[in-house]
Amino acid sequence: MSILIDSNTKVICQGFTGKQGSFHSEQALAYGTRLLGGVTPGRGGESHLGLPVFDTVAQAVAETGADA
Repeated sequence: MSILIDSNTKVICQGFTGKQGSFHSEQALAYGTRLLGGVTPGRGGESHLGLPVFDTVAQAVAETGADA
């Protein structure tokens, strides 16, 4: 199975507000990835790196239209 990702892929990050999630999300944003937000249970409704934080992946996908 191949995974196809291109410049139009809309991404969310799981573990968004943690140390590693923050680091890799910052790197992805600097690279130009279309990062729409992230998921950290219990922190939904907050903002991190200027993007929304959601409690679940389902909520993030429903609200952002992310496909990866």
